[in-house]
Amino acid sequence: MPDLAAPRAPKNVAIRAVLLAAALIVAGLLFKQLVALLLAVLITVIIAIPISGIATRLERFKVPRWLGALAALLAGLAAVGGLLVLVIPPFVEQTREFVEDVPGAVKDLQDRFREATGAGPSRAGTDVQDYLQSFVDQPAKLIRPITSIGLGIAGALASLVLVLVTAYYVAVNPQPLVDGALRLFPPPRRAWASRILERLRQAYIGWLRGVAVDMVVTFVLLYAGLTVIGLDFALVFAVFSAFLVVIPYFGAFIAGIPPILFALADSPSKALLALVVYVATQQIEGNVIIPIVMSRQLKLHPAVIAIGVVVVGKLFGFVGLFVAVPILSTILILSEEMWVRSIEQADEERRMPEGLELPAGAEIEQPPEPRSAAPARS
Repeated sequence: MPDLAAPRAPKNVAIRAVLLAAALIVAGLLFKQLVALLLAVLITVIIAIPISGIATRLERFKVPRWLGALAALLAGLAAVGGLLVLVIPPFVEQTREFVEDVPGAVKDLQDRFREATGAGPSRAGTDVQDYLQSFVDQPAKLIRPITSIGLGIAGALASLVLVLVTAYYVAVNPQPLVDGALRLFPPPRRAWASRILERLRQAYIGWLRGVAVDMVVTFVLLYAGLTVIGLDFALVFAVFSAFLVVIPYFGAFIAGIPPILFALADSPSKALLALVVYVATQQIEGNVIIPIVMSRQLKLHPAVIAIGVVVVGKLFGFVGLFVAVPILSTILILSEEMWVRSIEQADEERRMPEGLELPAGAEIEQPPEPRSAAPARS
């Protein structure tokens, strides 16, 4: 008797392919609309994890969890606020002096360029002056961008407050959220899902530790180096560079451009010294600090980070660059747990002798992850 079910296989495959394509299109459309929400959720989770860890430790000393989480949050805000109090006054003063010196530095650069190339006088200074005068003659042109900037800052502060409050409540009682996430999986797979959540938590904590150490070391090295070579506004450039180390690779490159150009306005030799300071700092950061502090936790290859930062910037925008490493870690862990391990386990099962079965609930032991000769930078 002919098998009537056989001809339906191609049709089922075609239906599945169409459904998969439709699901990918819908996911792409929703992703564009939910980028800001996804980033906010990720940042909230990253902030909530250390607060929850501190609250858990304080519970051992009979401190209520809500009080421990509140103390951790306030301590973090106090630390950031104290750092700002120490840095902002000299930073603002040096920034004001830097802005006042920019026209002279630009003029010096133009003079050096004309001397090197033999070009005629430039109208750049006059054009800039005319452009600024237009704002004086028409105040409405100045009010509109100021209003837009003010609204943007107010919106960012409101979003930050919302993220901090949400992170606090998540840290106070995270278990219902974890249980709710695990209930999305069938009971036999909940231990596997719990392992994924723990790996993500460890990756985020490792990234936070690495960023904190990297910022401090970068600031100290650059401030000391730029001060030694006699470059003005060393504090401004050091703070700016320390802030941009959150963006792997490209942050250090962007941060080095302004001080080198500013030093070039003084003398080519000073610009060369500034370049040496930034290259030396970047080498120490890339070959000593990051491999020791971060790569052991995240296990991300430098090439993966370099390409991933560009992709994350395209998908999530400028804000996404600051959490590019956690996003890449999340993608790597999910891919490994949901795809790579399944393929390896299926391969191991095919290689087993016939008639030999695993005990119920047992899993194939995974081989240890290979260690590269040189530690990866993250």
